[in-house]
Amino acid sequence: MSTATVLGVEGEERNDLSKEESRQIRRRSLRLLGSLLHPLRLRLVLTAIVVVVSTAGQVAGPAIIAFGIDNGITALHSQNWLPVAAAGVAYLFTGIIGAVLISWYTVLSARISQAILIDLRKRVFLHTQKLSLEFHESYTSGRIISRQTSDLDSIRELLDSGINQLVQGFLYMLFIAIALFWLDWLSGVVLLCSLVPLYLLTRWFQKRSQALFRISRVASAKLIVHFVETMTGIRAVKAFRKEKRNEKEFGGLVEDYRDVNARVIQLFGIFDPGLVMIGNVTVGVVLLVGGFRVANGQLAIGVLLAALLYTRRFFDPMEEMAMFYNSYQSAAAALEKISGVLEEEPSVPDPVKPVDLWTAEGHVRFDDVTFAYKRDRVILPEFSLDIPAGQTIALVGSTGAGKSTLAKLISRFYDPSEGSVTLDDVDLRDMHPKDLRRAIVMVTQEAYLFSGSVADNIALGKPEATREEVVEAAKAVGAHEFITGLPNGYDTDVNKRGGRVSAGQRQLISFARAFLANPAVLILDEATSSLDIPSERLVQEALQTLLADRTAVIIAHRLSTVAIADRVLVMEHGTVVEDGSPDQLIAGTGRFAQLHAAWRDSLV
Repeated sequence: MSTATVLGVEGEERNDLSKEESRQIRRRSLRLLGSLLHPLRLRLVLTAIVVVVSTAGQVAGPAIIAFGIDNGITALHSQNWLPVAAAGVAYLFTGIIGAVLISWYTVLSARISQAILIDLRKRVFLHTQKLSLEFHESYTSGRIISRQTSDLDSIRELLDSGINQLVQGFLYMLFIAIALFWLDWLSGVVLLCSLVPLYLLTRWFQKRSQALFRISRVASAKLIVHFVETMTGIRAVKAFRKEKRNEKEFGGLVEDYRDVNARVIQLFGIFDPGLVMIGNVTVGVVLLVGGFRVANGQLAIGVLLAALLYTRRFFDPMEEMAMFYNSYQSAAAALEKISGVLEEEPSVPDPVKPVDLWTAEGHVRFDDVTFAYKRDRVILPEFSLDIPAGQTIALVGSTGAGKSTLAKLISRFYDPSEGSVTLDDVDLRDMHPKDLRRAIVMVTQEAYLFSGSVADNIALGKPEATREEVVEAAKAVGAHEFITGLPNGYDTDVNKRGGRVSAGQRQLISFARAFLANPAVLILDEATSSLDIPSERLVQEALQTLLADRTAVIIAHRLSTVAIADRVLVMEHGTVVEDGSPDQLIAGTGRFAQLHAAWRDSLV
């Protein structure tokens, strides 16, 4: 497994990462963030200019008021309205400019955040499609879904509101501090001194909110997982009367989630009043010091008023900026997980110099193939097999014998650890992906159907197929009769995952899909397991016709399906222990003969 997998798939669930691993994860996240921001650099520069100017316009208000009071009122005694009018116009102008630019900044930042999210969503979707089956079998579907949903939502929340709050709040406080020092340096020193308790309170809040945030995410995840598992496995819940146990477990999880939220509320119950107290004390000190100086003629009354306004406004963004830390933690963790997925490399890469195989005959050969899902667990040890073009072979054996592994290697869902698998003397690792997928098709036990019509699902094997070709494929596998009996025939929406058709009907549709694709090599991995006896007989009749002049590999526990094969391979522990025609093996005394006798006795 690659480094990205270790740090992205496993590391995201661990809290004991080493410093070097943490640094690698941060560098990986920063690379991803840089690649997302690079195409938007001009927009970012424009947005930065707009927010700086708009914040400066907002901050200018109290200074203009000070000018108006200290200069305008005195001028009014001599009937000079110009200073007051100028102050009023300037205040109105900065207010309008500030509002317009804030509106523009909001639109610009929203467009940037949406562009980043669109780019990221596409990357995650396209990349996870490209990743090999090994990744999807080790990285659970729920975690992949969370990358595309909750993790992206965390990043969206940060981009939509968190960044705005941080940037605007930081610039607002910075400009206020600069303006206050410019107007009256002593009031600025008082404000500077207030930063010490403000920093201590904020750090205290951040540390505890971070810990509670992590606990909250764990509690929330457990709650969601339990709910999803219960709803997904509702049949098992009903069958085993698990409702009461689920109610108790879910109730405990809800209580845990409520408790952590109560602790968060208590935390804010200390932080919010603390901010108010520090702000009020600071305003009081500025007023006290400034009042004495006004009385002594050392400070103008307008400047004191502006200093009080600036001091009061300085603390306004603090709560939102403190909340930004939690949003940042959530988004940073989400970005780390997503970057781990995006840096994952396919274990079955496309060839650098692909070999075209326009017309495949179907000759499959295994040359000294060794394969292991894990290094310490070899499934196929030095396996060799030759399957001539047009031959139908059946793989029989106990669970774990290596039958499905053999099928996955032929389909190139995995690559051999050693040796090679070839199609018409071309190594599958060198074959162009389009030719490989056209030449080899697997029908699995799952028989997955996508949302859409029955015809759409069949045409998946050949997107350009006409309705007549779709119907012919359905007739060939015995699916036409039940399809025409559906409410809208071939245009019936199968609903999500084929919920409107039975398991056997889903399997027949998947057969029609595979046969329409007309591959040179067809693999049936337990593909008849969902069929009832009448349906299985229909399919077997179709198979005898459709598998003619086509290489086929059939994995089945039902020996009735094996009967149509030209050759039977009995596998045990990754090796072929018997090889021959069905009649030859039945007539013998080996493993297949015993299986066939037991199956025959079960029919009596």
